[in-house]
Amino acid sequence: MPREDVPEPKQQQLETLGFSHIDHVYWNLPTAPLYEEITRRNEGHIAADGPAVMLTGDHTGRSPKDKFIVEEPGSKDLVWWEGDSKPFSPERFALMTHRILAYMQNKELFVQDCYAGANPDYRLRIRVITEKAWHNLFARTMFIVPPAEDLAHYVPDYTIIHAPDFHASPNIDGTYSETFILMNFATKLILIGGTGYAGEIKKSVFSLLNFILPQKHVLSMHCSANIGDDGDVALFFGLSGTGKTTLSTDPNRLLIGDDEHGWSDNGIFNFEGGCYAKVIRLSQDSEPDIYSCTRRFGTILENVVMDPDTRQLNLDDDSLTENTRAAYPITHLDSFVPSGQGGHPKHIFMLTCDAFGVLPPIAQLTPEQAMYHFVSGYTAKVAGTERGLGSEPEATFSPCFGAPFMVMHPGVYANLLRERMLANNATCWLVNTGWSGGPYGVGERMSIGHTRALINAALNGSLEKAPMVEDPIFRFQVPTQCPGVPDHVLQPRQTWTDPAAYDVKARQLAQSFHEHFKPLSYGMEEAVQEAGPRVDSI
Repeated sequence: MPREDVPEPKQQQLETLGFSHIDHVYWNLPTAPLYEEITRRNEGHIAADGPAVMLTGDHTGRSPKDKFIVEEPGSKDLVWWEGDSKPFSPERFALMTHRILAYMQNKELFVQDCYAGANPDYRLRIRVITEKAWHNLFARTMFIVPPAEDLAHYVPDYTIIHAPDFHASPNIDGTYSETFILMNFATKLILIGGTGYAGEIKKSVFSLLNFILPQKHVLSMHCSANIGDDGDVALFFGLSGTGKTTLSTDPNRLLIGDDEHGWSDNGIFNFEGGCYAKVIRLSQDSEPDIYSCTRRFGTILENVVMDPDTRQLNLDDDSLTENTRAAYPITHLDSFVPSGQGGHPKHIFMLTCDAFGVLPPIAQLTPEQAMYHFVSGYTAKVAGTERGLGSEPEATFSPCFGAPFMVMHPGVYANLLRERMLANNATCWLVNTGWSGGPYGVGERMSIGHTRALINAALNGSLEKAPMVEDPIFRFQVPTQCPGVPDHVLQPRQTWTDPAAYDVKARQLAQSFHEHFKPLSYGMEEAVQEAGPRVDSI
């Protein structure tokens, strides 16, 4: 496409950052021109029906050990350094900035000016500068595109410089490897290099919001959200593989967003303008909406296998990675909320894929239990979900269902959650989408039909009126009846052929909860600390 001169004020903004001797800057290109640049540069291919198919190289997922936060006076006392956040010195950050800017000289660059946050009162202006066209398309797809009149006077709050082909030198730069994700809250600059996995851009912005919004008394959440015809909002928390995207993409409800939201005094708002769904073995029958998005122009497919001749996709092929992804605008869906906002939630669902077959398909939580399970963020990994896993399930705990992105102590977010729940009379449910009748390898995966029936019953209010019993170990309330679900399925011990074996597994899982939560309980009220499994049952 014809090259246009960069407007002088914007050119000055780049020079202020330290950019110099840039060959050319492509500024806020729409989707179609970015497609043209992707193909012109041989960055990827166009599949049948129009999605762009990209390979991310050695990194097919995030690199949490390579993420650092600059330790500076304005933030060092707020960051939870005992968690996943690792400190980086201001001096080394300045050196890395100098080196990456030198690397960018004489290159063509792509810039997207975006919003993060659908609520104008809390949104951030994010400028994403990339060396590749497809990463710029990813930013345009995942974040919110400002109207043209806003771009005329756009000045970013934070800037991301993304250079996947620039590799750090650990001895010089103080990184763990050649890959780095460096965040500096003081200079409002994020540097990403050594990895082509586009999710690092998305999650860096999420980490940024997790630092800024709680200081404004807004709860930032790793969850999806949808809304019913009567305006009832529901939240879905859950780690990868728990069904968060699938269950929130409901043809009978409008999607607010699939992954990241804020909860302010005015209600829920989406952080993003796109969706980022895992698509390995995606079924057209069970997930038709998401499946259709993988066949659309404007969708970016990461590490999805494609026939080189016919350009047909094979979503079942995991030879490149189990973590195949589709990034698509939320406008690709038939049912979504254009404003990206909704009222206060009536129901909160915390999803877990319990591969030990212990937890019930649904249980009602008190606000204190909600805090406990929110801070725990439990799920289980099984063979096939990640390389290196054995045949036995592995319990996984990720505080706030997103530990790598929660910059502050989990208690900060958990206290905000309880405050919001109590103020708005929200009901919280723990939902197990994992195994029933025994652990992984013995029992069977929970029926998606049963899970949907339970969630629908919770949403319409009938489940709260059903008879319930208290789980003797985990203390939460478990319904004994629900239309469309056999009674015995609701009580996991009854689905095991050997109830004594169930008791052993249940106590083992309870012990895992207890051991994980104990170091996180500092500063939390006694009622929250006592909301987990009974210690005497362990």
